[in-house]
Amino acid sequence: MNDLIIIGGGPAGIAAGIYAVRYGLDTYLLERTAIGGQISSSQEVENYPGFSSINGMELMNTFKAHAESIGVPIENKGVTGVRPEDDKIVLSTDENVDIEAKAVIIATGAKPRKLGIPGEDTYYGRGVSYCATCDAPFYKERDVIVVGGGNTAISDALILSNVANKVYQVHRRDELRASKVLEDRARSRDNIEFLWDTVLEEVKGNNFVESALLRDLNTNELSEISIDGVFIYVGIDPNTDLIDVEKDESGFIITNEFMETSVEGIYAAGDCRKSPLWQVITAASDGAIAAAKAYEYIRNKG
Repeated sequence: MNDLIIIGGGPAGIAAGIYAVRYGLDTYLLERTAIGGQISSSQEVENYPGFSSINGMELMNTFKAHAESIGVPIENKGVTGVRPEDDKIVLSTDENVDIEAKAVIIATGAKPRKLGIPGEDTYYGRGVSYCATCDAPFYKERDVIVVGGGNTAISDALILSNVANKVYQVHRRDELRASKVLEDRARSRDNIEFLWDTVLEEVKGNNFVESALLRDLNTNELSEISIDGVFIYVGIDPNTDLIDVEKDESGFIITNEFMETSVEGIYAAGDCRKSPLWQVITAASDGAIAAAKAYEYIRNKG
């Protein structure tokens, strides 16, 4: 029987682990893949206090090094289910081994949302991508489309503009949701062209992406442009299928201000929970609060 199990190795999970160990809890952090979360794929992070500019992977390596330096146990293990049983929480793992804990923090993050259009799945990895940091080098002197108008979309359009011949910024509205700093940078790049009030209808190709079908929302007219790559940034979907607690219509876990879910002893932190802001700084804050409240819960139960 462990005191606390943390599921997820992103900013929320690592922050929770650091606080939990400092509280003296018997803690384990489980991560199916690699430590870091979504932010690890960001080329540049400029809004985390203490770092005017830092690579996302580099930032998360500092998180990991801190956690390891104070003895946070991190295991490469996937969790497939979480269920309450009597006065404990039972976790099912992908090794068909159950783990028991007095409390659990869900910090499983989120994944890029898909458009659900023809060709998106067909050409994934063959011209369709959700990560410019990962794939931008493959598009040197080529033409690409970036779909979306938020910070991630504009940040990755800027990354692509450093290598691509042309970047078409496709946005369904007539103004961006991204910060003014990023918008001004994008507007200053000669090879970024904004296609306002436009949606991507279909990705076409043979073995790889060759063209994109676009629809003008004002005229409803369709147009097809030759393209080599499509990068999609239209939001995130939470990784919350493993747990049955109260969620919103999009699957984000609903918590109170103490990160408590609808099930006693289960907490949620970071991008997997319903929040007005999904950022590294808020995820770390969530993790710290969740660990503190889990400690109080475990202590009060004796």
